[in-house]
Amino acid sequence: MRTSLLPPSGAPTTGIVRPGASSPLGATYDGHGVNFAVFSAHADAIDVCIFGEPDGPELMRVRLPETTGHVFHGYVPGLRPGALYGLRAHGAWDPTQGHRFNPAKLLIDPYARALVGRTDPLSPTLKGNDPRDSAPFVQKCLVVAPKLVEPLRQRTALADTILYELHVKGFTARHPDVPPELRGTYAALGTEPVLRYLRELGVTAVELMPVHAGCDEPAVRARGKTNYWNYSPLAFMAPDARFSSSGDRGGQVEEFRAAVAALHKAGIEVILDVVFNHTCEGGADGPTLSLRGLDHATYYWLQHGNLVDMTGCGNTLDGRYLAVTRLWADALRTWVQEYGVDGFRFDLGVTLGRTTHGFSTRASFFDVLLQDPVISRVKLFSEPWDLGEHGYRLGDFPLGISEWNGKFRDGLRRFWSGHEPSVRELGYRLTGSSDLFVGAARRPQASLNFVTAHDGFTARDLFTYEKKRNEDNGEQNRDGTDANEGWNCGVEGETDDPTIVALRAQQVRNLLATLLVSQGVPMLVAGDELGRTQRGNNNAYCQDNEISWVDWSLDEASRELLAFVRRLVDLRKTHPVLRRTRFFLGEPVRGGDRKDVTWVRADAGEMNGADWASERTLGFLLEGDATRTLDARGRPVRADALLVYLNGARTSTEVVLPESEHGAWMRVLDTADVSGGGAVVGRTLSLSPLSVVVLADPRKE
Repeated sequence: MRTSLLPPSGAPTTGIVRPGASSPLGATYDGHGVNFAVFSAHADAIDVCIFGEPDGPELMRVRLPETTGHVFHGYVPGLRPGALYGLRAHGAWDPTQGHRFNPAKLLIDPYARALVGRTDPLSPTLKGNDPRDSAPFVQKCLVVAPKLVEPLRQRTALADTILYELHVKGFTARHPDVPPELRGTYAALGTEPVLRYLRELGVTAVELMPVHAGCDEPAVRARGKTNYWNYSPLAFMAPDARFSSSGDRGGQVEEFRAAVAALHKAGIEVILDVVFNHTCEGGADGPTLSLRGLDHATYYWLQHGNLVDMTGCGNTLDGRYLAVTRLWADALRTWVQEYGVDGFRFDLGVTLGRTTHGFSTRASFFDVLLQDPVISRVKLFSEPWDLGEHGYRLGDFPLGISEWNGKFRDGLRRFWSGHEPSVRELGYRLTGSSDLFVGAARRPQASLNFVTAHDGFTARDLFTYEKKRNEDNGEQNRDGTDANEGWNCGVEGETDDPTIVALRAQQVRNLLATLLVSQGVPMLVAGDELGRTQRGNNNAYCQDNEISWVDWSLDEASRELLAFVRRLVDLRKTHPVLRRTRFFLGEPVRGGDRKDVTWVRADAGEMNGADWASERTLGFLLEGDATRTLDARGRPVRADALLVYLNGARTSTEVVLPESEHGAWMRVLDTADVSGGGAVVGRTLSLSPLSVVVLADPRKE
């Protein structure tokens, strides 16, 4: 096929479209031209459209001349990185069979590495059967030269990992020490003030909320809002240019890559929150932007031609098809190999494991993940639920994938809010949730422990509000959960009452302290260590403003809480007994008469069955020499024993301490006294109301 072209930037003046290759998918530059390969099992033909500017006219249209195994492909000599393109798919319009082809719709290549321009989700031309050209209202794909990066040489062990969830924009949008032109961008993450803060906080990895290119839902945009959280994906392999200080003509690619490299240099890993369960194309009346126009019947889960919604977002991607699992796996591999990221968190991960017969650990996506030589070597976390039938599957994921432990979150919230009358469940949550994971031959690190996340109340708001205040979202306060499991400490909303203010601060310390002394992988949320508030909004997904952004103007209370959290993180790092790689057995290990964990009553006696149903105070002794852990040289890890008390009662509680093996117990942390620690205590101790106390029995070498 010979073509005569206009000379836009990045395109040849003349050329011959060759058959090219069916792999790899997407647009691949080889130094001489670009190979295009696009999957569609039901299209009749695929065109590649070349543009000079994102809002300019189409300059050239090339029909891909060959098809191999449902992959349309062709090679354009002379085309270079920087060229802009989109796709058009020809085929049947038959929604009853799941087919929604319309060549008037310009489509985003699902394998695009970068997008240029803006998409207007409100344009009526994006409707699937509208005959008008949608190109003026859709972003264009950018041809990007391939570039591989060196992997991180020494990753943090999962048992030693402390995650820190943050939003790229919200974390630095108000940071006074970041240059104004960089605030809210990838580049800001690599600045020295941000890196220094993360190092001093002590976290080992940042978990970035979605950075893949997304698009606002029409209903959100119509309310004058944006999908700030970016859980509305459009292109799984393209860094979203909305978080770039370098523009969208490839600058976002290099900027994100540089941010990852800077975090690595500071000793901090990068985990990406990826949204593979649905796309921004929404329900049947949503826009046609990419997968819907390329092969609706293959990519989306359908029943009798109708979309099946197991995500609450209008559509569900169908992992039963190889093309879908391949897209997911190729996206993960791209982020690892071309950007250097160290792991992933799967939003609504149950969707990714659904088969015709329901969720299964043998789903093809899990097989791909755990045998892939690239993906299987990074950290993998999953949200173990979706909105489909039997969608809550905590504890059911395969070996090698850790799970967001919603029971940990709810159990700790209920305990500190006074909603749980006993400590029965708390014992499991503190020790890695063996009731959920041990039967599947998994270890404590299968539990990703969290008490707050991007959705829901912040830690401060959890003890300030009992009712959500989401009116600013424009949904008449109907959105967001009503099951917050919080306690307002006696007054709803903000107050100047010093007693309540002090109690709320202590409750935040209690919640975070319990998180950091629990077995498993802990996750903090950006701003909780500063007392961040969202003013009672527990679903701030569309609040791209100061409701969501971290406030860096620290007052005395913020600085005090930050110092406390730094001590907490240091406590976890310096005591191996808090980072066990095996579940407790409740029996002596390596001889002696001390058990690896002993649950103690207020009188220092060991708890029995009746105690678990009645106590509001829980004590547990972690034997430092009974970790059953070996160091890198194969030697048993010897560590200080820790004695931890959680007093969930609203009155003081007197406790008798168990015998110290090495001489005396030393108080190293007390949420009721933030002035410090290190004091030796006697045989008895008075626990303040609603407090956490950690005592150490230092070894005498």
